Amino acid sequence: MSISAAAASDLFRKAPDQFIDVGTGEVAYRRIGSGPDVLFVHGWPVSSATFRTLLPHLTDHVTCHLIDLPGAGSSKFAADQVLTIENHIHSVKRVLEALDLNDVAVVGHDSGGLIARHAVTGSPRLRALGLIDTEQSTGLSWKFKSFIAGRRIPGFGAGLGWVAGQPRLRRNRLVLGDAFVDRSLLDGEFDEFFLKPLNQSPAHRKAAIQLLKSFDFQHVRDLSELHRRITVPVQLVWGEHDRFFPVKWAQEMLADFSDARLAVIKGAGLFAHEERPAEVAQALLPILTSTR
Repeated sequence: MSISAAAASDLFRKAPDQFIDVGTGEVAYRRIGSGPDVLFVHGWPVSSATFRTLLPHLTDHVTCHLIDLPGAGSSKFAADQVLTIENHIHSVKRVLEALDLNDVAVVGHDSGGLIARHAVTGSPRLRALGLIDTEQSTGLSWKFKSFIAGRRIPGFGAGLGWVAGQPRLRRNRLVLGDAFVDRSLLDGEFDEFFLKPLNQSPAHRKAAIQLLKSFDFQHVRDLSELHRRITVPVQLVWGEHDRFFPVKWAQEMLADFSDARLAVIKGAGLFAHEERPAEVAQALLPILTSTR
C-alpha cells in the first residue's frame, strides 16, 4: 500500500481510527500499510506524527501501528490526570494486548525507545526491535542532563511554551536547535504537529511538562540489564550529529545485546528519521520484515 509524503502527513490531521483505553487516558491509534506488524512508539514532546516521514518508505512492506500516548497528539486525557514515564510503559503493554499483536516488531524514538524497551523486554510478542536516537545504557550526556535540569525551574513550562512559538529563538542550540542539523526543520510540519501544541494548548503543555518531571534516571540505569534479556534482532539507527545521545555511546551500547547492529545516518541529528527518512527506513526494513 503506497502512500505519498503529503498523504502521510494528512493522516495525522484527521481523526484516528480508534481510541484505546489504557487507564490513564485513551491512546489515539492509526493503522496503515500491509505486511508484518510494526508498532511505533514516539518520544517527547512529539506524537506518532513524527513517523509520518517514514511511512512512504514502509507501508508497502509492513503494517504500521501508530499510537499517540496520553498527553500527546490526538490522545484523550483528563486535565487532572498524572502522566508519567511509568504510565506510558504500562500504556504500551495495554496497546499490545488490546490489538492482540502477537508477532510484532517495535520501533521507538527518543524517550519512546526507553519506554518501548521497558514495555516489551521479555515479551513473547516481540519479533524485533528498532531504536532511533534514544537513551543509552552508557549514561546520559551533559546535553541531555542540562536540558532536563530545567524542569525544576519555576515557570519552565510556560517559558518552554513561549519559546516554542518563537521561530528564531527555538533554533538556538541551547533550546531546540541541536535537535536537527537542518534547523529550518523546526518550522513547517514539525511546528504544526509538535511546537504549536506546546505553545497554544495549555493541556498539552502541562502534559509534556508532567512527563518531563516524571523522568526517572533509574529507568536509564536499568537499561544494561534489559539489553541482556533482549534476544530478538535489534537495529540501532543514529544521527551522526546527535548531541543528546552521542553516536559513540551507541557504538559502545552494541555490546549489551546478543544480536544488534548500528546504522549511522550522515547529516542527521536527534530526529534522524525526519531529516533522512529514506536512509532510516532502509536501515530498519531488514529486521521489520524478518520472521522469527
